[in-house]
Amino acid sequence: MISVTEARARILASCRPLPAETVALTDALGRVLADPVTARLTQPPFAAAMMDGWAVRAADLAGASPESPVTLARIGESAAGHGFAGTVATGQAVRIFTGAPLPDGADAVVMQEDCTAESAVVRVPVAPKPGKFVRPAGLDFREGEPVLPAGRRLTSRDVALAAAANVPWLKVHRRPRVAVLATGDEVRLPGEPLGPGQIVSSNALGLCALVTTQGGVAGNLGIAGDTPESLAALAAGAEGADLLVTAGGASKGDYDHVRTVLGGGALEFDEVAMKPGKAVLFGRAGSVRLLGLPGNPVSAAVCAVLFLKPALAALQGLAPDARRHFARLAAPLPACDSRADFVRATLAWTDTGEPVAAPFPKQDSAMTSRLARADALVVREPGAPPAEAGDRVEIIPLAEGCLNL
Repeated sequence: MISVTEARARILASCRPLPAETVALTDALGRVLADPVTARLTQPPFAAAMMDGWAVRAADLAGASPESPVTLARIGESAAGHGFAGTVATGQAVRIFTGAPLPDGADAVVMQEDCTAESAVVRVPVAPKPGKFVRPAGLDFREGEPVLPAGRRLTSRDVALAAAANVPWLKVHRRPRVAVLATGDEVRLPGEPLGPGQIVSSNALGLCALVTTQGGVAGNLGIAGDTPESLAALAAGAEGADLLVTAGGASKGDYDHVRTVLGGGALEFDEVAMKPGKAVLFGRAGSVRLLGLPGNPVSAAVCAVLFLKPALAALQGLAPDARRHFARLAAPLPACDSRADFVRATLAWTDTGEPVAAPFPKQDSAMTSRLARADALVVREPGAPPAEAGDRVEIIPLAEGCLNL
């Protein structure tokens, strides 16, 4: 039996980034960049007005004041997409609108609210400095400048930035293809009739959903019966996948065949010192990576958070997430035995913004309703002494954005 840290390290060591492919920017959301994105233009490409007003020469207004406004001649206008073609000379001004190019000769913009405009002139009562209310060319980025690094999962903001940089195609790592296989004579699909001693299978659907949210492509192979023949027949559908994930049958009981039928002699490990969990294995099933998870739904889900999520990240070229999160305990916890414990908890926040973790009083590995309500896992190291309410503990967030850290 190995530690959680060692198990994760062995899994990640086998998960090299998948090859790159080129996708349209419209299909890039959530993908991980294989190459950095370089701007194909300068943004803004010209000096532009930050607001509606008048494009002027600052030197013409050096002595302007509310008591002594300067009168300038109106010579035209500059609107977004329709710039002024001439040059602003001494004593002249151009009506300008937000985002419009600053005309040649002008070096500042005066807000329209500060001015009094007439048909042929505009009276300006302020003395702007050069550059006032002007966005200079290249304020955001310049042509040839890297704007997004390789190894970044693209957000909606990143897609907008790539679009602004005039990049219509991106090189991203291929999505991991993950085959998911549930096991057990006792489990049936949701909606199917249940016979005596049978239960509804939730593992495969939950694991497929996790794969999808983490950027992978999930394929549900169905439910294998508790015979070597049934397991081998359905597992054959994983050919060509980057990872085969099984749920159930990974222990050492008489009806647990994942180790012997799929793992054979190519296992890195077959037990992890953790709860819920322990019956976790990793290796290869032929040419496919194999991650065997427990059959209890909470155990499978917790193990998926600890092992499947980082494996998917590594296959997509993401660096390991080294961030650590902490919270105060809302209730005491008993001492931990020789296995690491991952306690399901909800989160609340104090008036000062510190997270507080409230463990569920009952931590049964079959209680999916509480797992769905949990915001985080409280991490308890092997041999940890009892923890009291108010103690600072490490947590693993279960939902993106649930912590403002």
